[in-house]
Amino acid sequence: MGLLAIGAFARASRLSPKALRLYDELGLLTPAHVDQATGYRFYAPEQLERARLVAWLRRLGMPLARIRVVCALPPDQAAAEVRAYWARVEADTAARRDLAAFLIDQLIREDPAMTAPANPLQIRYAALSDIGQVRESNQDTAYAGSRLLAVADGFGPAGAPAGAAAVEVLKGLEAEAVAAGDLLNVLGDAFEQAGRAVRGVAAGFEPDKAGTTLTAMLWTGSRLALVHIGDTRVHLLRDGELFQITHDHTWVQSMIDEGRLSPEEAASHPQRTLLLRALHGEPGATADIRLQDAHPGDRYLLCSDGLSTVVPTDDVHRVLATAADPEQAVHDLVALANAAGAPDNVSCVVADLFQP
Repeated sequence: MGLLAIGAFARASRLSPKALRLYDELGLLTPAHVDQATGYRFYAPEQLERARLVAWLRRLGMPLARIRVVCALPPDQAAAEVRAYWARVEADTAARRDLAAFLIDQLIREDPAMTAPANPLQIRYAALSDIGQVRESNQDTAYAGSRLLAVADGFGPAGAPAGAAAVEVLKGLEAEAVAAGDLLNVLGDAFEQAGRAVRGVAAGFEPDKAGTTLTAMLWTGSRLALVHIGDTRVHLLRDGELFQITHDHTWVQSMIDEGRLSPEEAASHPQRTLLLRALHGEPGATADIRLQDAHPGDRYLLCSDGLSTVVPTDDVHRVLATAADPEQAVHDLVALANAAGAPDNVSCVVADLFQP
């Protein structure tokens, strides 16, 4: 079979002539021959396989730059790259699904027919931060108050004051009366103020060498608003089951999301502490911010990675399920971390929601 004109090749590959011209310009699918007089493009039949692969990848929504990478790989590596891309798409879709659910819920709650609960829940809380067994100083900040729960894990030469500055800004929210409909906007504004405070503390250091993670929950009496950036975590014990409700902003977690690492491999990976998002010396940090429904009997744990990296989840679950109150829970969790060697600072905040 001879060369195919662009129209015939477009029909065979299910790519439009316009797309083929673009892919030629980008070097993604170069014609076998271009007529110098007319500029017509001609393609070899053996190029159909690559063209069809490009068409399929475009239907998946894969960016052209990544398609170029896939097309240059041997089949087994190309398959791994497609698998990683689709895992990321599914993770992003799940995040948008959560946002859509939140917006639907917000619109329903704004219906005039919806009324505030007759008996708002109340909260018991405790916070504890410990230097651990190895570090010479404590760069964590843990705080629990009647409306705010927060953990920050500072890093770099200004880590301790950076974490403390971020939490101090959020503590100002405890004195404000915040309407439920404004809760996320207020928390988002406070996060931006916290970022400015951290940048002030980290001035003079390399932008990403001094800063802090930040995970906090603001309590309204019926709902909790969550702001999260970094690898500090929130766990929820509800009806006997333990759930991690934050997502780590770390390099290894991104590799897990893309299917490139297993959780077991990530636990011992040399770059497991590498953060992709945190508050530091540069503006533009993006946090996860959302609302969390509150149920009587819920128990929340906020913790730094000094706990989560050394104490197995089953042990955390056991303590949260059996501790008589938040005070006992935070002391038992910190004790477990210290018994495991506590190579990092350890901070915990535990809060119980109850019906008076």
